[in-house]
Amino acid sequence: MQRRLLIALALFGLAAAPAAPRAQEPLTVFGAASLTDALRALGQEWQARGNPAPRLSFAASSALARQIEQGAPADLFMSADEPWMDYLQQRGLIVNATRSSPLGNALVLIAPTGGIQPLTLGRDTDLAALLGPQGRIATGDPAHVPVGRYAQEALTWMGQWDALAPRLARADNVRSALLLVERGEAPLGIVYATDAAASTGVRVVGTFPAGSHVPVTYPFALTRRAEGNAQARALLAFLTGPDATATWQRFGFSLPR
Repeated sequence: MQRRLLIALALFGLAAAPAAPRAQEPLTVFGAASLTDALRALGQEWQARGNPAPRLSFAASSALARQIEQGAPADLFMSADEPWMDYLQQRGLIVNATRSSPLGNALVLIAPTGGIQPLTLGRDTDLAALLGPQGRIATGDPAHVPVGRYAQEALTWMGQWDALAPRLARADNVRSALLLVERGEAPLGIVYATDAAASTGVRVVGTFPAGSHVPVTYPFALTRRAEGNAQARALLAFLTGPDATATWQRFGFSLPR
C-alpha cells in the first residue's frame, strides 16, 4: 500500500511540474551580399549575448526579396537599396513600422592590385580608354542587382552609359563582381567601398561623386511572418542600435542617422 502511495505521489509530481521551456528557435536573416562580413560578425556578437546564432542567407537583394515573396521563411530582410524593400512593402510582406535605413555606403571603381593608379572620377574620366579595346566593367546586373542600378546611374551621369552598357560583365551580386576583378577577368569593376575594403586583390581607383547616383542606403525590416516574434524585434533593435555601431563602422559602413 505504501509503495503504491509513493508511486502515485511521484506521478502526481511529474504531472504538476511545469514543462521545460522550449529552446528559442534561431532567427533567419536575409541580407544583401555586401553585408556578408559585417553581419556574420554581428551574428557572433548576438550569439555571445546568449541568443541562438541567427541563420544568415546572403544574395542579391532582388533574389532575396523574390524568395520572401515566394514564401521563404525569413524573419528579417536587409536590402542594399530602397526599391527592393519597397517591392516587399507594396505586397504587404514586411512590418512597415519596423522599416528603417540605418546604413550607407559609397560606390567605387576598382581594378586588380597593381593595376590602374587612383584618379578623381568625373564627367571627363574616359572609362573606355581605361578598359582598353577588349576590357569589361564588372558590376551587378542593372536589371535587378542594386549595385548595378547605382552603377548605371553613375555612368549615365558621366555621359558614358550608352557606350559602356554593352561592355558590362553583369554579375548576380556585388561579391561576384568583386571576384571577377580579383581574378583579373575584368580590368575594372564598380562595387561598394566596403566590398573593396574586404579584398586584398583589388585597389580602389576612384570614388563616384555623391551626386552621380542616389545615396546607397540599406533598409532593414521585419517580415510579416515575424510580426509577433519578440526575439526578431530584439535582433532588429540590436542591429540598428548603438551596440552594433562600432562593428558596422569597422567594416566601412556609414551611419547617416
